[in-house]
Amino acid sequence: MDLEIVKKKISTFRGEGGRVRITDDSLLMEILLAWEQWKGPVKEFYRAIGVSQTGMASIIGRAKKLRREGHFPAEEFKEIKVQGTDGVALVGGPCQGIELSWEHGKVIRFSQVDQLIEFLKKAA
Repeated sequence: MDLEIVKKKISTFRGEGGRVRITDDSLLMEILLAWEQWKGPVKEFYRAIGVSQTGMASIIGRAKKLRREGHFPAEEFKEIKVQGTDGVALVGGPCQGIELSWEHGKVIRFSQVDQLIEFLKKAA
């Protein structure tokens, strides 16, 4: 995500005194996603988008609250089929194997412990 574009969008919500008051929920989500993807020091992120640390704390806090309350759509569900050792897709009912409750209420089911361990190694 290009921080210059986010900076320009934020500037449209800047008041006469220089204070930022963002009322657009989609912009809050863009800021939160950019903040989560930022790899460098946090001060450089604030400088890159032109907002002070105290102003950004409230903005990110509001964006996180909106995400928790479900205002932002979650990623689309992608079904993954696991093939057994004999090449046949494993089909089972609910509660068969291991269920892992993941973030944002997502549930991932594994038919074998080895698959769970492999998944956790890749996720870490």
